[in-house]
Amino acid sequence: MHDIELITTSDGSHSLLNTKLRETYHSVHGAIQESVHVYIKNGLHFFDHHHHRHEIKILEIGFGTGLNALLSLQFAMESNIRIQYTTLEAYPVEEAILRQLNYPALVNIKSSNPEASEGLFLKLHAASWDREEMIFNNFALIKKKTMVQEEELGQKRFDLIYFDAFAPGKQPEMWELSVLRKVEQSMNADAVFVTYCAKGQLKRDLKSMGLVVETLPGPPGKKEMVRAVKS
Repeated sequence: MHDIELITTSDGSHSLLNTKLRETYHSVHGAIQESVHVYIKNGLHFFDHHHHRHEIKILEIGFGTGLNALLSLQFAMESNIRIQYTTLEAYPVEEAILRQLNYPALVNIKSSNPEASEGLFLKLHAASWDREEMIFNNFALIKKKTMVQEEELGQKRFDLIYFDAFAPGKQPEMWELSVLRKVEQSMNADAVFVTYCAKGQLKRDLKSMGLVVETLPGPPGKKEMVRAVKS
């Protein structure tokens, strides 16, 4: 992927810049800060606090650098809750670039040294496509090398959606109503949808499907984010 460059964001964590789209994979104000705030705090922690399930089934739209998966793995290891993590990524990042990312040194995985953290991070990326692999004893990963438009998501399968596609202005096809409806249909009752995006059209589309939509304070450098709950 010659159109990908490594960058350092304001919290010291790395991200990637797609030079073709002129779009970064994370906020330039802090990659880890953004992922923790949007997906872990307002998604995973929120769902766990309200439902106390022994198992949480997550669907991620956009595996990217694997940061959200690493942070979710950290949560699983610290909470002893089983996570089944399904993620879609049509354009995987090359291993040479992945090995430069500094997430293992910055994400404090309980009872692990930096070398062990790096091993787990690389294990997420080395996992085979299209089959379940156990990354840890309570974290199962299923990676799909495909676009959401092409994947059969099924009905009422997931408890939590990490919607982490490129921004609507850069990748509008990912935010079309047909895609959002497909994702909504895959959500269980009480499932939670979280994204960094807070566009008015997104909120209107989510509300049109009966989801209860909240506009929440965004991560550092961004005013707002969205969380939607299926009743």
